[in-house]
Amino acid sequence: QVQLVESGGGAVQPGGSLRLSCAASGFTFSKHGMRWYRRSPGSERELVASISSTGESTTYADSVKGRFTISRDNAKNLVFLEMNRLKGDDTAKYYCNSLIKLDSEFANYWGQGTQVTVSS
Repeated sequence: QVQLVESGGGAVQPGGSLRLSCAASGFTFSKHGMRWYRRSPGSERELVASISSTGESTTYADSVKGRFTISRDNAKNLVFLEMNRLKGDDTAKYYCNSLIKLDSEFANYWGQGTQVTVSS
């Protein structure tokens, strides 16, 4: 029932930009905060950015602060990650995540991820 589907990844040159999207369904999107994580071989999963249910509050990892922007469109059940001035260290698979309340219980849900590769 719950679905998180990422898109927008691809291969870009250093300094380039990408906009990731996460399409959500199966829960009340507007009542849940959303997060972007990333994971690459040889490194731990990292929380990249988060956004509150209304979009009024956001957080970023130090490594992406000033370069990435998380946003959401509650009318369309979408969350975005705008990535600018990309560098090699940003290469990873990016995942959409939310702690979702269903039937009065919470559980973490994840998308399948979208690959971002930054290379020259």
